[in-house]
Amino acid sequence: MSELKIDDLLRHIREAQARIEAGGTAPAAPDAARFADLLERSLEAVNAQQQKAGALAEELQRGEAEVSLAQVMIEMQKARVSFEALTQVRNKLIDAYRDIMNMPI
Repeated sequence: MSELKIDDLLRHIREAQARIEAGGTAPAAPDAARFADLLERSLEAVNAQQQKAGALAEELQRGEAEVSLAQVMIEMQKARVSFEALTQVRNKLIDAYRDIMNMPI
């Protein structure tokens, strides 16, 4: 499984926002399906990163020689940053949903 970077998700959101601001319209349904797939793959990638960091931490706790503390700390920071980025994307999606729901008809 290829890991998807959170940057790809953010780039996709920015491109859609730029199209809308340029006077275009929101993407059609096929793009919505691709966006949903992109979001799902992003969730899977963040989950995989967190599991990898957890597994390395467990290996370090067991005293395996191949795993260094620096390596574990780097992986844990990667997992934390990817989770925070995903949380920010979620917050932006919720804000956008609220804005749409509060629009007058």
